[in-house]
Amino acid sequence: MRPAGDLHPKFESLVYGFRPALEIALTQRPDATWNGTMLTVPSAKATTFEGLGTIHAVRRLLEYGWSREAPPIEASRRLLFRLLAEDEDPANAFELAPKAGKVPDLDGIRRSRQIVREAAAMVLAQAGYEADPRLRGAAQRILARVGTYLRSPLALKPWVRVGNRQVLSPDAAPPSIFALWTFAFMPHFRHEHHEHFELLAKHLQQPMPRQEPVQVVGDKLVEQPHLVLGDALPTRNAVEADIPHALAWLELMARLGYLKRVEHWGKLFERFLDDRDADGIWHPHKGTATPKGHDPYSWALFPLQAGGEGAARWTDVTFRLGLIARLMGRPIEAM
Repeated sequence: MRPAGDLHPKFESLVYGFRPALEIALTQRPDATWNGTMLTVPSAKATTFEGLGTIHAVRRLLEYGWSREAPPIEASRRLLFRLLAEDEDPANAFELAPKAGKVPDLDGIRRSRQIVREAAAMVLAQAGYEADPRLRGAAQRILARVGTYLRSPLALKPWVRVGNRQVLSPDAAPPSIFALWTFAFMPHFRHEHHEHFELLAKHLQQPMPRQEPVQVVGDKLVEQPHLVLGDALPTRNAVEADIPHALAWLELMARLGYLKRVEHWGKLFERFLDDRDADGIWHPHKGTATPKGHDPYSWALFPLQAGGEGAARWTDVTFRLGLIARLMGRPIEAM
């Protein structure tokens, strides 16, 4: 996130000297992608950014404070806008495309293109292209599909039985995590379609089903981990299980304007604040280990700090709490 206000140019340029950001930028390919993929993330054991995909690479650079006009991000912009197109070209599905030699599955290609399309919209929205008609058109189509689903009886009972499993109906269209972040970075768009976002708020507060998000796609059962079927942060145990994921969810809800309206999310945020010391630095509620995330969809947000000892281990959480507070309109007080 870039610093707010008028800054001396030399100070503003500091973000471009941050080594992890440079490491990402310098591994971009001539085709404007990272590793020829879109949604891959480095493995949990990786010590570098090996295996990083384009969506998460660009988003991480934006999180580091890089301008959308920075050369690596600008180089990817044309590709990301092209991915918004309503096409069924397997090449535009990148790593989600059918493997070479396999018979193309039209339903599978449509699913893959929808995922990549919404992920591209998310990054472009975060980069500040809300006013661009191409992004607005994509957001309108996403919202229309999700809104139609939320208004339908299917939203109350989206499950069908296949064999001995309960799976999502092929017609179910709950919002994806990419769609939610797209809307989160488009405040004017949300204001124009506020009635849809009232329905969305109710959907996100409902209990998460026990079933894994598996959906009928054509004649196959396909895992759909990117779909959000309800409250991803119902309890403190869910927070402790993955603190980076919890912070990402609270930030997402704050950007959508829901955090102040939902009491138990607000209490979870206050609990984070209670774990700060006298200097305002967050510390783990239990133990001293640096939080580690397990959610690939939160990878771009955490951790931004490259290692560190002592209080530096808590920089990312402390920063994210301040950002969430600011999004809620709360003053940031220097301790």
